[in-house]
Amino acid sequence: MRITVFGATGNVGSRVVAEAIARGHEVTAVVRDPAKPHGLPSAVTLAVADARNPEDVTRVTAGQDAVITATRPVPGSEHELAVATEGLLAGLAGTGVRLLAVGGAGNLVVPGTDGTTLVETPGFPAEIRPIALACGEQFDLYRAADADVDWTYLSPAALLEPGVRTGRFRLGRDELLLDADGNSAISMEDLAVALLDEVETPAHRRARFTAAY
Repeated sequence: MRITVFGATGNVGSRVVAEAIARGHEVTAVVRDPAKPHGLPSAVTLAVADARNPEDVTRVTAGQDAVITATRPVPGSEHELAVATEGLLAGLAGTGVRLLAVGGAGNLVVPGTDGTTLVETPGFPAEIRPIALACGEQFDLYRAADADVDWTYLSPAALLEPGVRTGRFRLGRDELLLDADGNSAISMEDLAVALLDEVETPAHRRARFTAAY
């Protein structure tokens, strides 16, 4: 398959690129500044574009089978996530190219509550609240997207860190997945596995899903 990845140099995006290449896919990695070191594998095709610009999005995704976005704004610029989402949705509208987004866990519903989301729980870390709220706005934009955008939104577990690729995890929909000890976690490597599984075998079209151990 031909896959374009926005946010390809980030923590999650770089692992998505590696997983896609390992599976034999043709990967186009999007960068905004080609002069900056990117550390991407030689097997990828580089493309220069800005997700906030619909014309850029249309240009670098033409003829692709899927587009993955794993962009994350720097602290203090969380509002840019919504702008990038609007650019991606506008650029892919009517093209037939599938869009898969790596979002956040903050808007997942906590099990055993009356619908309380993770970001609404007491003690939610203040330092990540801005990006959690931005991801909530991002998800709202996907849910409101026109029917001609074939999107999927992946929310990770509450704890998402670099780790190992096991290929063993559980999938859910809109509720936070907890293990027997009440923890919610997954490695970035296994999140990439879950995402590429969805690319290859679609099961959550125009819907959100989540993955955790």
